[in-house]
Amino acid sequence: MRYFPIHLSKALLLGKKPFALLCMATVSSLFLVLPNPIQAKTLDTAGAHFVHQLMQKMTLKEKIGQLNLSVMSGGAVTGTIMSHDIAAKIKSGQMGGIFGIWDPAQIKAVQKTAVDSSRLHIPLIFGLDVIHGHKTVFPVPLALSSTWDTSLLKKVARVAATEAAADGVNWIYSPMVDITRDPRWGRVVEGAGEDPFLGSQVARAMVEGYQGMGNDLAKNNTVMACVKHFALYGAAVAGREYNSVDMSPQQMFEYYLPPYKAAIDAGAGSVMTSFNDINGLPSTANSWLLTTLLRKKWGFNGFVTSDYGSVAELSTHGLGTPSEVAALALNAGTDMEMVGDLYIETIQKSVEQGKVSEATINQACERILMAKYKLGLFQNPYLYIDAQRAKTEELSPAHKALARQAASSTFVLLKNDQTLPLTAKGTIAVIGPLADSKVNMVGAWNIAGNPEDCITVLEGIKEATQGKANIIYEKGANITDDPLLKHRVNVFKKEISTDKRSATKMIQDAVRAANNADVILAVVGEAADMSGEAASRMHINIPKSQQKLLQALKATGKPLVIVLFNGRPLTLNWANENASALLDVWFPGTEAGNAVADVIFGKVNPSGKLSMSFPKSVGQVPIYYNHKRTGRPFNDTSSASKYKSDYLDGSNLPLYPFGYGLSYTTFRYGPVRVSDKVASASQHITATVKVTNTGKYKGTETVQLYITDPVARVTRSVQDLKGFKKVTLKPGESKDVSFIITPELLKYYDYNLNYDWDPGEFILRIGTNSRDTQAAVIHYKKD
Repeated sequence: MRYFPIHLSKALLLGKKPFALLCMATVSSLFLVLPNPIQAKTLDTAGAHFVHQLMQKMTLKEKIGQLNLSVMSGGAVTGTIMSHDIAAKIKSGQMGGIFGIWDPAQIKAVQKTAVDSSRLHIPLIFGLDVIHGHKTVFPVPLALSSTWDTSLLKKVARVAATEAAADGVNWIYSPMVDITRDPRWGRVVEGAGEDPFLGSQVARAMVEGYQGMGNDLAKNNTVMACVKHFALYGAAVAGREYNSVDMSPQQMFEYYLPPYKAAIDAGAGSVMTSFNDINGLPSTANSWLLTTLLRKKWGFNGFVTSDYGSVAELSTHGLGTPSEVAALALNAGTDMEMVGDLYIETIQKSVEQGKVSEATINQACERILMAKYKLGLFQNPYLYIDAQRAKTEELSPAHKALARQAASSTFVLLKNDQTLPLTAKGTIAVIGPLADSKVNMVGAWNIAGNPEDCITVLEGIKEATQGKANIIYEKGANITDDPLLKHRVNVFKKEISTDKRSATKMIQDAVRAANNADVILAVVGEAADMSGEAASRMHINIPKSQQKLLQALKATGKPLVIVLFNGRPLTLNWANENASALLDVWFPGTEAGNAVADVIFGKVNPSGKLSMSFPKSVGQVPIYYNHKRTGRPFNDTSSASKYKSDYLDGSNLPLYPFGYGLSYTTFRYGPVRVSDKVASASQHITATVKVTNTGKYKGTETVQLYITDPVARVTRSVQDLKGFKKVTLKPGESKDVSFIITPELLKYYDYNLNYDWDPGEFILRIGTNSRDTQAAVIHYKKD
């Protein structure tokens, strides 16, 4: 056990009476007893006892108040509802938490109101969307997943937690673990792509990074993770935001639920509901989802919050009046309401009417108070506020260095005809509306980061070539010339500007610059908020204004290197056919320009691999590598034939498959070698492949393992990712990369949701992406 003294002077700061008086069960001689953080069971026991004693003093109104979460005016508002009378609600004990603010002084003042002016001096929890960094902005999550590097992702999450905590934030709405197969959906930018195995590894790494490996949330540099969006939000019909989800249980458990489960198993302290309905019942009122599955089956003991306004939106879904839907949500297992005030306005009356039990309210309140206890807020409500540490750590050289490394690690080289890497010499034309736009470097869903801290591509290129090459710049085009799209994207900040010159004049000026250069770097793509929440797109192409620019630049005959900014897979057929090189840099964050320069000039060899398939046409969507086998499969390499599962007017295959990504060097894979061709359930088989660097540059390759189950009790996918390893090789160097195969990797959910494996033949596929693999056959038998 550890003993922390509560000095009387500190206690007096917490209210008119010493705060320690509220902790009599755990205080002796003004000492608060806290267990060692690694002893989770002891911590839960002590916390439960403390919370029980506190709740004995609380009125029903105060308990309901703990279930209320509001956004501060001027904070991060992402819905149509606003919170009002916040100070009065805090003082009356009708507020459990605040989100959307990150100024330490403001947070301290609000917290002081809670602990000084409310009857029981209960501290608030402070939440924020910290999606890909806080003040130091890292690449967007879809980009981070393209590193396939969980150790790097833990470091990124650790830095984000450290910076956010110093500003007083102790609860963050991340990671988003929704599996998605539809790039039209704007929120693909927040997730880890289409695959449950990779998504689970990413989810686990992010939770461990935010909360620390020991889940010691009482440390002042950890934050409580909030897993979102529970559940299946990534399968919204037509890729349209806030839309319905209709899904079979087998599909749900096999492909969509695993990342949520991985995050829960990693110890995530909270979960956020999703906006969508699931087979007709919205998540926020779905007792099967929030209670039967999450708590009873998975053993989750944290608290559940609604998404922004989603309790009130249950009425719009058609589930009843405000009081009726509030009761539905709370009874289903939504402990906290994020914006809307329906809980504090209606639940007490629902208790009187017998629609909600006091036991249900007690349970929800206990979960929220327990979270505050684990965060150390009862011991020190100001634990997470440290303006001095914020000055030292936010945007520190070490954090920016990690941001630069992370950014370059996310870049995916989609095409290269040996144009890259460039040599810093001659004249380089940097052209495009995203080349010198600080506001678009950070990408969607960054709240606290300042675009002025970002390095643009133009700045990075100039810095890297100083004294070696002549750099000329032209904007070339607006991001879009569509006035409606511009208006909708610019709701929060001006990401799309319209040049005073005409579109024709801008292209003429760009072509003039290109004709005077040796090579063109065309920096094009989406504006930051063309992806993200409420940013679904029907046409997932490079906007027409920029496509016209690219065609004009191509006509100059100069080498054309396209540097692509995007928060989703785009249709890139023209670029793939016409560019000399195509480098997907996503939205790289604070160190964007430096990271781009590092890769363009060969200081860093790109190693990113796609975590989502890129379609050839939006008509192929949804498109994903692990699709089910059909009774009439179509082989794209065969001659055209009727009555197959295909399109009359195009290919089934993606432009770039899942797991794809080139390097400045080349890798050769040898045949797959297995330690045994036949094994029993108690044994494992080792599958090994020799990977050789056959090129001129040192490079890192992500070796991927896929398994096919040819015969099963239900239709299985053509293959499933079951492992990946990164290997770094010098030119000419070879290494063996091995995977351990056990029956655990062979399990699947059958029609009755039994999770097991079948004896028989399995095909192991190891390669550089989901398309290009070497195969070997093994047999597993039951003991």
